[in-house]
Amino acid sequence: MNRTLYSLLFHLGLPLVALRLFLRGRKAPAYRQRIAERFAFGLPPLQPGGIWVHAVSVGESIAAAPMIRALLERHPQLPITVTCMTPTGSERIKAMFAGEPRIQHCYLPYDLPWAAGRFLDRAKPRLAVIMETELWPNHIHQCAKRGIPVALANARLSERSARGYARFAGLTRPMLAEMSLFAVQTETEAERFRQLGARPECVQVTGSIKFDLKIDEQLLPRAQALREQWGAGQRPVWIAASTHDGEDALMLDAHRQLLEVHADALLILVPRHPERFDAVYGVCSEQFATVRRSSGASVDGQTRVLLGDTMGELLFLYALADIAFVGGSLVPTGGHNPLEPAALALPVIMGPHVFNFLEISAMLREAGALQDVDDAEGLAAAVRRLVELPQDARKMGEAGVAVMRANQGALQRLLDGLGALIR
Repeated sequence: MNRTLYSLLFHLGLPLVALRLFLRGRKAPAYRQRIAERFAFGLPPLQPGGIWVHAVSVGESIAAAPMIRALLERHPQLPITVTCMTPTGSERIKAMFAGEPRIQHCYLPYDLPWAAGRFLDRAKPRLAVIMETELWPNHIHQCAKRGIPVALANARLSERSARGYARFAGLTRPMLAEMSLFAVQTETEAERFRQLGARPECVQVTGSIKFDLKIDEQLLPRAQALREQWGAGQRPVWIAASTHDGEDALMLDAHRQLLEVHADALLILVPRHPERFDAVYGVCSEQFATVRRSSGASVDGQTRVLLGDTMGELLFLYALADIAFVGGSLVPTGGHNPLEPAALALPVIMGPHVFNFLEISAMLREAGALQDVDDAEGLAAAVRRLVELPQDARKMGEAGVAVMRANQGALQRLLDGLGALIR
């Protein structure tokens, strides 16, 4: 398949794209809004001549935030246009950069040649930065036609994804050859990009910028103060963060087993997707005394579950807990970022499905900062052990912080690479 055939198939598939938007809009009404932006119409006013950063959804937006703030500081004369593909990503971007006049935001139009060209003619960026591995052939080609360098930041490429790209070499090799920088996390991934067609001189191993996560010095004191306000300073508190459909019931099952031994334990349950908040609350409240974080109600001695149904508070919710389970890992989603709880010195627990963070989870596991579980029983046992052996929990937390510190510096290396491309 070449780019011409790919574009033709994309046009033919637009009815399916519309159907997908409609179906997603039934669960999350925000998908029915701003549809014109997805075709590069009705875009907000964009100041041209700056840097364009694309972060597909919430996780990439959070990972991109330190880079974007550093770019704002390094290039005070340039606007930065931040795009994403999901309503949750959009809300996160707006929340993170509220009040920053140089941040511009819209959805990234679909990867159609005319939509990509229209967007670029409006934004006129001097540099395009794509987070992780969100590669769109027409957007990249339209950048190349306009002389806009394209960088892939914090790049990841699993063996499985590499095999997928290799099957469409007629499409992917020319696309990768048009790109100017691949700032990849590991040498293994660097070699995969080279084999797929990236120019060797454009591939740099910079590490993962997720290790450069900065924790607000007021975060832990604020969390501790809230726990004291709840009267929960001595209660066992654990968090199950970024859970997916199929995991919530497992979390509640594990919590029920924990309560048999530690009757005052509190679970903070944080579903990954906002459209599931109401349904998960219904399941929780049928089984346990549950408080919604969004309600503003205080947790009391009878509360057994706090539902984290707010946006932009995940780090604070982690800071409220003693032990962290990172979701998307007991179902085959691939897991979410374990470095966020590790940075807060929490012992980390994950299921077997961690392919989105394979290297990072392996590093934490090898250091003794992460424990694997396979089911609700294993999770309950792991949480119970860490509650009853606080010295073990402390050692795991300290090991996680050590891994973070030993691997920092990727952001600086990435910024140096990007700086060389800004003309």
